[in-house]
Amino acid sequence: MSLEYPFDEAATARAVVDDDGVLVEWSAGARRLLGWSAADVVGRPAARLLADGDHRADGVPGGRRWDGVLTLRHHNGGTETVWLLAHRRPPADGVPGSWLLLTPLEGDGPRAPDDLLETAALVQSPCALAIYDDRLRLRRINAAMEEIIGLPEERVRGLRLPEMSGRPQTAESERHLHEVLTSGRGHDVRTYVEVGGDNGVNAWLARMAPVLDPAGRVLGVSVTVHDFTEQHLARERLQLVNEASVRIGTTLDVTRTAQELADVCVPALADFVSIDLLDPAEPGGDPFSGPPTLPVRLRRSAHRSVNPGAPEAVAQLGQVDVYPASSPQADSLLAGHTIVASTDTDDLTEWLSWDKARAQRIKEYGIHSTMSVPIRARGLTLGVAVLTRFRRPGTFTPDDVLLAEEVTARAAVCIDNARRYSRERETALALQRSLLPRTLPRTAAVEAASRYLPAARAGVGGDWFDVIPLSGMRVAMVVGDVVGRGVQASATMGRLRTAVRTLADIDLAPDELLTHLDDLVVRLSAEAGSEVSPGEVGASCLYAVYDPVSRRCTLARAGHPAPLMTRPGGRPEQVELPPGPALGLGGLPFESAEFELPEGTVLSLYTDGLTEAREREAGDSIELLRTSLAPPAGSLDEICDRVLHALLPQGGAADDVALLLARTRGLPPSQVATWDIPADPALVSPIRKQVVDQLGRWSLSEASFTAELVVSELVTNAIRYGSHPIRLRLIHDATTLICEVSDTSHTAPHLRRAKTFDEGGRGLLLVAQLTERWGSRHTSDGKTIWAEIALLEE
Repeated sequence: MSLEYPFDEAATARAVVDDDGVLVEWSAGARRLLGWSAADVVGRPAARLLADGDHRADGVPGGRRWDGVLTLRHHNGGTETVWLLAHRRPPADGVPGSWLLLTPLEGDGPRAPDDLLETAALVQSPCALAIYDDRLRLRRINAAMEEIIGLPEERVRGLRLPEMSGRPQTAESERHLHEVLTSGRGHDVRTYVEVGGDNGVNAWLARMAPVLDPAGRVLGVSVTVHDFTEQHLARERLQLVNEASVRIGTTLDVTRTAQELADVCVPALADFVSIDLLDPAEPGGDPFSGPPTLPVRLRRSAHRSVNPGAPEAVAQLGQVDVYPASSPQADSLLAGHTIVASTDTDDLTEWLSWDKARAQRIKEYGIHSTMSVPIRARGLTLGVAVLTRFRRPGTFTPDDVLLAEEVTARAAVCIDNARRYSRERETALALQRSLLPRTLPRTAAVEAASRYLPAARAGVGGDWFDVIPLSGMRVAMVVGDVVGRGVQASATMGRLRTAVRTLADIDLAPDELLTHLDDLVVRLSAEAGSEVSPGEVGASCLYAVYDPVSRRCTLARAGHPAPLMTRPGGRPEQVELPPGPALGLGGLPFESAEFELPEGTVLSLYTDGLTEAREREAGDSIELLRTSLAPPAGSLDEICDRVLHALLPQGGAADDVALLLARTRGLPPSQVATWDIPADPALVSPIRKQVVDQLGRWSLSEASFTAELVVSELVTNAIRYGSHPIRLRLIHDATTLICEVSDTSHTAPHLRRAKTFDEGGRGLLLVAQLTERWGSRHTSDGKTIWAEIALLEE
C-alpha cells in the first residue's frame, strides 16, 4: 500500500510497521531510498529488510519515540546505512497500533552561499537576536532586536551594551555577558526595561550563550531576548490575589479589614484607594440587598496613598459624604458592576462641576483615571472601593478591572464576616451589660469593687458576678462563667444570674444553691435538645456567703477557680475548697467549706479569663495574681485596675474577664442584742419593754414604735406555732434595724388575708406593711423569721 501526502513525497522515506512487525505502508520516498516497491515489501516482515548481522532493531522499542542507525538491504543487492526516526501510533477508533518509520532524503545536501533561507534565521527571525564579539562589542542584531532598542544595526555596531542603552541596569547585564564569555557556559537573565522612548515597562528574558569555533574556542556571545511581559503580569496578578488572601481579613474588625483592602491595592494597582461603606438603614441592621437610593451616603472607612498622609483624600476617615447620580461611586453601586472613568473623556465632568473640592484635588495631583468597584457579599451591597491613578501614566486595563474585582470580592466576604461578628458582639455586649449589675449594693458586711472586660477578639462570653444582700446583714457573693460565646451565652448567663438571686433570696446554703443551679442547667440543656451537643450548655460558679456578725464565710464552687484570700497584714493565699463538678453534669454532690475571716480580709473572686494566657503557665498566672493583690490596703478599685494591668496583655484578654473584690467588715457585739424567750405569752410584754430600752441605749428611739409592734407579732407567733427554744435577736447598722425570731420548728409562716370577722391572721400582714422587707430562712436546727426596719439617716 502506498502513502499519500500533500507535499513532496519523495523527499522523505516513510513506512508503517504494525505491532506484529509486518510492513503495512510504504512510500515513494522509501522506494527511492532502498529500491523496493510497495508490492515487494507490504505484508511481509519488516525484519527481512535488515542486513545480515544487524540486530539493533530486534524486538519492539519502548516508549512513544525511537531513533537510531540501522543497516538495510537495498533492492540492488547492496546495503544502506540509514538513520531512522520511529513514532508510536496508539490504537484509535478500531485501528490497531503501529509504528511510523521515516528518514529525510535531502537534509544534508549542499547549501548555496546566497540562500535566503539560511540568512533568514538571523535577520528575519521574530526572536530578537544579538551577537557580541570577544570584546563584548556588538557585531550583529536582527530586525526584532532593532525594534526593541529603537536603533538600526549600522548605527550601533561596535558599541557595548551600556553604551547603547544608557540605563544603569545594563551594566549588570554586561557583567552576565562577561561571565558567559569567560566561562563558556550559558546564562539566563530576567530584566525589566522600558520599550523605545515611552514609559511602558516590559519584562524580558535574555538567554545568553557562547559562540564557539570548530575547535570549541569562545569567539563571542549570542543573546536572544524573549518578551514575557504577559506572563510576568499574570504572575503579578496571581501574586496580588494570593497576597490579598493572606493580608485581608486578619481580624474581625470592619475598619481594619477595609484598611487591609486599601493597603493591598496600593501601589500594586493604584496610587490612591478609598474604601467607603454604606451605613445600615437601621442601627444593627443589614446593608442594602439591592441598589441604594440616590444620593448615596457613604462613610469613609479606610484609604491609602503612595503619598504619606493621603493628601488626595477629600473625605476624612469616619466622615459621611454624599455622592450624586453622576459620580462613579453612585453609578457603580446602582449598576452593580465596575465603572472605569477618565479625565480624558467627559465621564467625570458633570460630577466634578457639582463637587468643586474634588475637582480642585484632581487638578492639583494630576489624577487621570478612577475605577469604582462595588463591594458586595452574600447578596448585600456593602459599599464601594475607588482606585485612583495619578503617578502611573497608564489607565486601568480590562485585566486591572478583573484583578480589582477579584481582590474586592475576597475582601467583601471578610468585611461582611466582620460586620456580622461586630453586630452579634454588640448585641451580646448590650445584653451582657443589661444583665450585669450596674453598681454594687452598699452593705454593712463588705466593701466591694468589680470589673468586667469582654474578650478583645473572640465573641462575648457568659461571665457574670453579683453581690446579693441577705437577711441578718449577711451578703452573698457570686462569680460564674457560662460555656460558649455570643448572644446565646449571654442569655444563658442572664437566666443563671436570675436563678442565683432567687435561690439566694430563700437563703439556701451554698452547696444546696449549687445543686439547684445544676438542676436548672441540666433542664436548659434538655430544652435545647438537638440544637446543641451534650454538655454544651454548661457553666462554672463560685458562691460565698459572709456573716458580719459571726465573721464567718461559707463557700462552695462548681468547676470554678478557687478564690484568693488576703488577711490583714498577710499574703494572698488560695482558699482550699472542694472543687465540685461543673454545672450541667447532673447528679453529683457539691461541698461547702467555712472560714472565719478577720475584719479587713479581702476576698478575690474571678473567672478563668483572668489567669489563662498563652505566654504563661497557669501557676505563673496565679503567682502574678498574688503579687498584684498585695498589699491589700487602699482602694479596691485601684487594686482591680492593678490586677488587670498586671495580668492582661496590651491588646486585651483572649477570654472574658470578671473580677470581684470584697473587703469584709464586722459588726461589733455592741450592735447586736439577743434574748431567750420563755414559752409564756404573758411574758411578751416584758420582752417588748426590754427591746424599747435597748433601742434607747442605741439611740434608736425613733424606731421603737415599729420595732415594738414587729417584735410583739413575731414573738407571739413563735410561741403559738413554733417549737422551743425561741430566741430574739436585734441587729443594727447606720441605716437598718433587723428583728429576728428563731425557733426549732421547720414550718415556715405565710402571709394571708384575714376575713372581716376573723380574730387573727393579721400579724404578718401588719409586719409586711410596717417594714422594708421580711422573710424566713431555714437553719440547721429550725427556722428564723426576720424583718428589716429602715432607720432615718442623720
